[in-house]
Amino acid sequence: MHIVIVHNTKIPVLKYGGIERVIWYLGKALAKKGHHISFLVPQGSYSSFANIIVFNPEKSFNEQIPDSADVLHFSMLPGENIKKPYIFTMHGNVNDATLLDINTIFVSKNHAARFGSTSFVYNGMDWDDYGKPDLTNQRNRFHFLGDAAWRVKNVKGAIQSVLLTKKEELMVLGGNRLNFRMGFRFTTGRRIHFYGMVGGAEKNHLLNQSKGLVFPVRWHEPFGIALTESLYFGCPVFGTPYGSLPEIIPSDVGFLSDSATELSKAIEDSESYSRTRCHEYARDVFNAEKMAEAYVEKYEKVMNGEQLNMRPPQLLSIQNEKFLSWH
Repeated sequence: MHIVIVHNTKIPVLKYGGIERVIWYLGKALAKKGHHISFLVPQGSYSSFANIIVFNPEKSFNEQIPDSADVLHFSMLPGENIKKPYIFTMHGNVNDATLLDINTIFVSKNHAARFGSTSFVYNGMDWDDYGKPDLTNQRNRFHFLGDAAWRVKNVKGAIQSVLLTKKEELMVLGGNRLNFRMGFRFTTGRRIHFYGMVGGAEKNHLLNQSKGLVFPVRWHEPFGIALTESLYFGCPVFGTPYGSLPEIIPSDVGFLSDSATELSKAIEDSESYSRTRCHEYARDVFNAEKMAEAYVEKYEKVMNGEQLNMRPPQLLSIQNEKFLSWH
């Protein structure tokens, strides 16, 4: 089938950009399965396995969709009535009573359930891009992975948890020691190391030196690519029990708590987790091939005139507190 994947930012992405990374790997996996792939994306995008249609913001989506397209896959709401069969993947959160599209797909079971839906597909990575990890090497530090300036990611909680241990150290991937975006924050301590925004080979190298991911988010994480990337490199996850985490992190690959004290104790016991188990779990469950297969099922449903939800999904419970519990 001819699948047109639509997004409003350039591809491919070199460092951060979770949605861009997911749709790139999805398109690549679909092309390997024999499907014809087009990306409708902004100027400056390129691809060796798909056709690029440069998006013109002065025209409607319907005007830019090729006649040969069988189905469209949006990663943002199109804002118009699409004439072709289509789906919409919701990657983030909203905290209001907005009615979403009837053909919305979420990125985890928990993510879908919070909107009264059962329609979801896990994000999958093309692990060939990450190389083969060394699961037997000497590792001396833990890591935080995410935009440290985004308060819901709770880098302060990650630092707190590590500093409560006797001697463990933390690599902050995605933040700087001096940060004006969070008001004014200057982190002291020789056990905390900042690497700024990293991606590609540099990020993979650092993950392959880590004893585990410290991820005490204070929101309902929709999915969490940082989780699966870290697991792939043999890193158990030490996080909070919110959003997708209880679903994605079973007890044999990590520990969840909203308490810094409890997380610090688990961090000190990180060697009890099997790097091989963490790696194989991520490799086998959260890969691009499985993601592509799941999306093909969704494409076929809408092409047959079916709707993916019984009614437009809507957030069931508005969150009144700014941040979920952490102590």
